[in-house]
Amino acid sequence: MHDIRKIRDNPEAFDAGLKRRKVEPMSAQIIELDKDRREIETRAQEIQAERNKAAKEIGMRKAKGEDAADLIEQVSKSKAAQAEAEVEARAKTEELNALLATIPNIPDDGVPDGNDEDDNVEVHKWGVPAAFEFEPKDHVDLGEGLGQMDFEVAAKMSGARFVLLTGQLARLERSLANFMLDVQTMDNGYMEVNPPALVKDNALFGTGQLPKFSEDLFHTEDDYYLIPTAEVPLTNIAAGETVEEKDLPARFTAKTWCFRSEAGSAGKDTRGMIRQHQFTKVEMVTITRPEDSDAELDRMTGCAEDILQRLDIPYRTVALCTGDLGFGAVKTFDIEVWLPGQNTYREISSCSNTRDFQARRMNARFKREGQKKPEFVNTLNGSGLAVGRCMVAVMENYQNEDGTITIPDVLVPYMAGQKVIEPNA
Repeated sequence: MHDIRKIRDNPEAFDAGLKRRKVEPMSAQIIELDKDRREIETRAQEIQAERNKAAKEIGMRKAKGEDAADLIEQVSKSKAAQAEAEVEARAKTEELNALLATIPNIPDDGVPDGNDEDDNVEVHKWGVPAAFEFEPKDHVDLGEGLGQMDFEVAAKMSGARFVLLTGQLARLERSLANFMLDVQTMDNGYMEVNPPALVKDNALFGTGQLPKFSEDLFHTEDDYYLIPTAEVPLTNIAAGETVEEKDLPARFTAKTWCFRSEAGSAGKDTRGMIRQHQFTKVEMVTITRPEDSDAELDRMTGCAEDILQRLDIPYRTVALCTGDLGFGAVKTFDIEVWLPGQNTYREISSCSNTRDFQARRMNARFKREGQKKPEFVNTLNGSGLAVGRCMVAVMENYQNEDGTITIPDVLVPYMAGQKVIEPNA
């Protein structure tokens, strides 16, 4: 949610920020609505003041034994007028908030301009893709060759964009998730959380998925939503709260299933595990002070990169351009892992700073030491990492010519000492 005072004070800057996102100017419409709302609120306050004055006069007349019928009638009429003004003011407030709720965040000045992912800017690369002495396979051919990745069986029970993992591949995915959680909690200082996977609409409004992106969500008949990412419950830990400055930053991590309808992605990434309706992800969320959030974004991105470095898998980090930036983000770094089976880099993590955009939507504040007035916190979120895509990266980067998969050294303890994934007997 945007700060109406900032829009009022500097409408040109607001419209300039929207223009970078290819959104038409909206400050004039917003300011007009805000002006109407404030005028109606002022009228209601003036009526209240007149009623108070009249009520005082009524008391004085009665004390003197004088007739106050005319003032009593005036107060009765003004009471109805005030109630009507208050209803109008609430309606204008709701109209204004509904409009503000659909407007994306303003990009940071350092975000590159662009139209789509082709205009993202590479920040750095890590690692060198391996030179295979054979034609590398993609994860689908590898998994089906191992007899441990089945899309047909999954489709029989659930339809497209689901997978059934069995045996050693199922264990590999679990091992990756546990490895990620251990790194993020024991080495990177995140508190592990086991949150609900079903949330109400207010939680999704707070993080920006509602109302604009309802078609991307799975909605139950009794008004629950399946979480599209653990960002939703983890960030909402702060919803409606005012925390002490000494308790910031608060860093949370969780491994959850994530559910996405993938609306609008028909025909895109239909092969394999890259884009699924259900997938596992280890998420990171930070609640922090405004002055610390930019540095926290760099730290969070480094925590995500750390996983791939320990797995010794090549990747690159890119800064998203304005045309590829998420709805609530002011700045985002994507980490793209190298997939030799596709001969390209694919996104495996997205780390974003939303500043106070989400905090305003969920009323999340903090109080500085020695200060009475609370301020909005800043919130950040990032994948640490997408587990299924990381398993894909392990399979393709550690594949052998005979179709087996060598297990990265850091995962061997999580695989009970197993060093190679072999076909089912």
